[in-house]
Amino acid sequence: MLGKLHGAIAAAVTPLRDHGRSLDEASVAPLIRFLAEGGMDGVLTCGTTGEGVLLSVAERRRMTELCLEGRPPGFAVAVHAGAQTTADTVELALHAREAGADAVAVIAPPYFPLDEQELCDHFRRAAGACDPTGLKVSDTPFEAVKPYLLDGLDVFIGFEPLVLEGLAAGAVGAVSGLASAWPQVTAELVHRKADAAGARVNALRDALHGLSLPAVAKEMLVDKGVLAHADVRLPLRRLTDDERTRVAAI
Repeated sequence: MLGKLHGAIAAAVTPLRDHGRSLDEASVAPLIRFLAEGGMDGVLTCGTTGEGVLLSVAERRRMTELCLEGRPPGFAVAVHAGAQTTADTVELALHAREAGADAVAVIAPPYFPLDEQELCDHFRRAAGACDPTGLKVSDTPFEAVKPYLLDGLDVFIGFEPLVLEGLAAGAVGAVSGLASAWPQVTAELVHRKADAAGARVNALRDALHGLSLPAVAKEMLVDKGVLAHADVRLPLRRLTDDERTRVAAI
C-alpha cells in the first residue's frame, strides 16, 4: 500500500484492440469515468480481470499511466504488480509508486512451487517499493478469512458473497471483478451494506458460472458504450454467440 485505500474497488478489465494484440488506449479514460460514476472508490488495474499476467511489462506500465491520467479527483488507482519474476514485480511496483498510484498489489509468482525462503525473499524485495499495510483476501469460506482480520492490517474482501460478512468483521472494503461491468451493484453492497445488493451479486455470479469474466465484462462494456472493442488476449477467447445471448439476458 502506498496511500490509504478503502471502500469499493473495481478489478477492472484492460481495454484491448487488434484481436487482443494491443492496448486500446482511447477506451481507458471512458472506463475509469464509468466506474467512478457507478459509485466505485477506485480501481485495481492489471489484475486477474485485467489479464495482467498476459500483458508485457511495458503495457502494464502504460495502463497504470493511462488510469492515473484518466481518473477524477479522489478516485484511487491501485496497480497489480504481480508477475512471474521478482525483477518484473519490483519494476512494476516501483513504477506504480513513482507514477503516483495509491496502492500496489503483489502475489506469489504463479508457476513454480516456491518454498518459504523463496516466497519471503520475493515479497521482501517487492515490499521495498511500497509500504505493505493491507491484504486482498479471496479465500472461502469465511472461516478462512477470519485469521487475516487483524488490528493494523487493512483487509479487502475479494469474494463478493462474503463482502457483507467481511465488512461487519472489520474489513475496510472489497475488490470486485463483477464491478468492472456492474459497478453500481458493488458500490451499493459496500457503501450501503444492502442485502438486496448481496442477493444481486449472488445472482450475477450464478448466471456467469463457467464463463470467462474478462470476456463477459468486456462484452457488457461494449454494449454499454464504454469500450470500443471486446477483445481479450490469447489464450483467452471472446464469448461465442450463444454465450453472448446468455449474458445479454442477465
